Amino acid sequence: MQERVEPPILLSRLLTFVFAAMLVVLGVLGVTLYNMYPLDRPQVFFLMSAQKNDLRVVLREMVPKDENLEIYKRSFIREYIRARNEVVPDAREMRTKWSNGDDGVVSIWSTPEVYNTFTQTNMWNAWMSGLPDFEFSCSVEFDTGAIEPRNVENNEYAISFRYFCEDSDRQMDKKDYKIRIKLDMDDGTEIKWSDRLNNPLGIRVSEYEIESGNGDPLDTGYLAPDAE
Repeated sequence: MQERVEPPILLSRLLTFVFAAMLVVLGVLGVTLYNMYPLDRPQVFFLMSAQKNDLRVVLREMVPKDENLEIYKRSFIREYIRARNEVVPDAREMRTKWSNGDDGVVSIWSTPEVYNTFTQTNMWNAWMSGLPDFEFSCSVEFDTGAIEPRNVENNEYAISFRYFCEDSDRQMDKKDYKIRIKLDMDDGTEIKWSDRLNNPLGIRVSEYEIESGNGDPLDTGYLAPDAE
C-alpha cells in the first residue's frame, strides 16, 4: 500500500516552512534596520545634471576620501553663509530657515551657542518678531578662493564674501566681510532622523567670528539705524 502523509503531519511541515520563511524575512529586515540606524555611517551622494536635449540626472556616490570630504566641507560652509545671511522677500521661507524647528537649517547646522548668537541680530529679530514694513532682499557674493583654510586639522576656515541689500528704490553699498568659522564634526556624531537630508554628516558650526566688516552683516546692513 502506498504511504501517504497524514493531515496533521502535513500541517506541521507547512507551519515549519512558514516559520522558517518568517525567520529569514525578519533576519533581512533586522540587517537593513541595523545599516540604517543610528545614522553614524552615512553615505553621501552628489547629484549632478548635464544639460542636453533631455534632462539627464546622474547620482554618484562620494567615496569617503580626504579630498572628497574637503569638497563637502567647503560646500557646506558656502551654504551655511548663504542660509545665515541671505534674505528673500518671503516671510514664510525666512521664518522656516531661521527658526529652530525641524526645517530650520541654520539651527540644524549650528551648535546651540552659535544659533543663540544668531538670534540676537537685528535682522533675525525683524523677521521673527515682526515683519519689516517694506519689501527687501539681501545677497551674498563669493569670489574665487573665498574659503581659506586656517587649520585643517581643527576644521577652521576663513570665508570672505560681499554683502548687500536692496529694495525697489535703493541698494545698499556692497560691503566686504571676513568670517572665521570652526566646524564640529566628531566621529560617531548622531543626528535626528528629521535632519538626515539637510545635514547627513552631522556637521555643525561651533564658532562664528566676524574678523572684518565692522560687525555682523545682519546688524550693520539694511536695518541698521544709520541705514534708515
